[in-house]
Amino acid sequence: MYDRFRRRISYLRVSVTDACNLRCNYCVPSCRVTWLDRSAILSFEEIEALARGALNLGIDKLRLTGGEPLVRRGIVKLVAMLGRIQGIKDFAMTTNGVLLADFAADLRLAGLGRLNISLDTLDPDRFREISRGGDLSRVLAGIDAAILAGFQRIKLNCVVESSREEADAQQVAAFGRERGFDVRFIRRMDLQEGHFWPVYGGEGGHCNRCNRLRVTSDGRVFPCLFDPRSFSIRKYGIDGALRRAVADKPARGWRSDVSFYAIGG
Repeated sequence: MYDRFRRRISYLRVSVTDACNLRCNYCVPSCRVTWLDRSAILSFEEIEALARGALNLGIDKLRLTGGEPLVRRGIVKLVAMLGRIQGIKDFAMTTNGVLLADFAADLRLAGLGRLNISLDTLDPDRFREISRGGDLSRVLAGIDAAILAGFQRIKLNCVVESSREEADAQQVAAFGRERGFDVRFIRRMDLQEGHFWPVYGGEGGHCNRCNRLRVTSDGRVFPCLFDPRSFSIRKYGIDGALRRAVADKPARGWRSDVSFYAIGG
C-alpha cells in the first residue's frame, strides 16, 4: 500500500493501553492526566482483527506500544493471538522494562520477536527524577530476563535533551556496546509546538521515507505523529480507516494536540 508520495506503508504501531506505571517527564505532563475509560479500549479481538486487516493491505511490521503495554491485563494472551498470524514479518514491542522480568520468557514463547526497551540513564537517582519515582534496578533486571529468554534483537531507546553526547546518553551507549544492543537516541520532542528531529540510529523522523501508521488504544488511526487528524476503526471499519489514513498521510508532520502517552510516541 502506497501513499500519495509513493511511500510504501508497511508498519503499524498499535497502542494497547494509555496507562503506564511510570510518569516520565518527557511523556506525561505535570498537569492532571485524564486516562481513557477502560470500556473505550480496543479488545484483544479488535486488535487481532486490526492486525489481520492491515496485513491484507500489505502492512507486515507490527509493534505494540502504550502507555506501557505490559500493564495491560492479559498481554501475553494478546501476543500469542498476534504471534499466530501468518505473514507478519516483524513483530515487536516497546516497553519501559519495569515489568519485563516477569513477562520476558512468556512473551518470547508467545511469539514476540523483538524488544525496544526505554533506558535514558544508568544513574539510579537520575532515573528516579526522569521517571518520577521509577526504579532503575527493575529495568536492568528486565533486560537480563529478556536476554535469558532468548530475545536476540534488543534495542535501547534513549531520550536526550539535545545531543547523544550528553552524559546520560554516553552511559547508555557504553552499556549498549557492552551488551551488543543497538541504541536509538531520540531528541526530546514537543507535539504541540511541532518540534521534532530524526532519530539517531533509527528510522523515526525521516519524513521522506516514513512507512508507518499509529493506532491509539481506543482505535484511532493517525497518519502521522505530528498531525491531529485520525480515523476511527469503529467508525470507518478497519479497511476504511487504514485506507483513509494512508490517503491523508502528509508529506511532513506539523503539530498535534495528542499526548505521547496516548499515541505511543
